[in-house]
Amino acid sequence: MARTSSKQYDRIIESAKKAARAAYAPYSKIRVGAAVRTRKGKIFTGCNVENASLSLTLCAERNAIGSAIAAGESEFTYLVLSSPDIEYITPCGCCAQFLAEFNPDIIIITTGSKNTYKVYQLKDILAIPFERRE
Repeated sequence: MARTSSKQYDRIIESAKKAARAAYAPYSKIRVGAAVRTRKGKIFTGCNVENASLSLTLCAERNAIGSAIAAGESEFTYLVLSSPDIEYITPCGCCAQFLAEFNPDIIIITTGSKNTYKVYQLKDILAIPFERRE
């Protein structure tokens, strides 16, 4: 069920929408922006960057997480995904596994074109993540 935008998420949703405008998506034509919020309240953004060799494409959420990691942040509370080209985009399986590395309980917020959003927990998207065995 879609929810109407709330003040709690407005800033981070706008950050993800802005990031989507910077996406490089000449192949899929699907621009995606991501914004991740850290436990300290910092927001980091990323966009998808496609490549002619499709396996080298960088998804928006991995781009945002990478920016946060480069800044010394690794504890994430929620991630917003936004695309002006597709309603309520969710992470691909690769990105879902990538997110599970940092917080298997992270909240995923996907936005629609009408200032609405849907909220999931990562476990709704990736039921059984691969885990490192020691």
